[in-house]
Amino acid sequence: MSLHLPVNPERVLAVIPARLASTRLPRKVLRDVNGQPLLAWVVEAARRCPEIRRVIVAADSEEVAALCRARGWECLMTSPELPSGSDRLFAVSREIDADIYINIQADEPLLGSTHLQALLRPFARPEVSVSTLKVPCREEDIANPNAVKVVTAPDGRALYFSRSPIPYDRDGRQVKYWKHLGLYAYRKKALERFAALPPGELEQIERLEQLRLLENGINIYVADGLYDTIGVDTDEDLQRVDALLRETERERFRAESDRVDGDHNAAAATLCPNLRE
Repeated sequence: MSLHLPVNPERVLAVIPARLASTRLPRKVLRDVNGQPLLAWVVEAARRCPEIRRVIVAADSEEVAALCRARGWECLMTSPELPSGSDRLFAVSREIDADIYINIQADEPLLGSTHLQALLRPFARPEVSVSTLKVPCREEDIANPNAVKVVTAPDGRALYFSRSPIPYDRDGRQVKYWKHLGLYAYRKKALERFAALPPGELEQIERLEQLRLLENGINIYVADGLYDTIGVDTDEDLQRVDALLRETERERFRAESDRVDGDHNAAAATLCPNLRE
């Protein structure tokens, strides 16, 4: 079901920064995942979202641009010197005007259109200028510094993001922890302000750029992302995602086969009502 946004969906621009020379897993956006480049899973998920009319890959190499041309995806070349996906998003915003810009990580092949719909939902409130997502944090990720945690106010505003377990459960109250998913949506003015700000102290301590917004009084509203994803940073992540998508494809094929078989049997029974096994 489409959302009734206070903006025209034609004015929502999804940007997928696709950096070829990633540090931990070089060339990961072109790595094969269940028969397709990793980037293809992300682009197609964004294109399926009915609230988004335009999806752009922000490339930093001719190889990524060539893949985009071959697949018919819109692509904009950005400087390979840009340090982050947010910088690449801002570079695109200077070339293409929109009301809301979505920053989609290129290494999230399990991303679904439901994540993007949830990300846009807070913009029904006029006071929202930046949104992101959270999901329940698995037990094994609570102390994992690579799984960023978030705490929010009752109205959904982020109070803090941290690599540490937050809040600290001093009295053993069985706290529910929330994991942050690194998708962001910005109104144009918020993105421009974010790009103009210098890195903050907390941002540099935690190595989390979203803290730059909180340090400067820019609220981030956090929506429920419904289900977790697996960001691909290592070969092990790649293998896990590949296995999951292969199993998903098998289950989909079985379900479709069962449906076709059922339709065939029903049609046969209609045409030959006296036929019995």
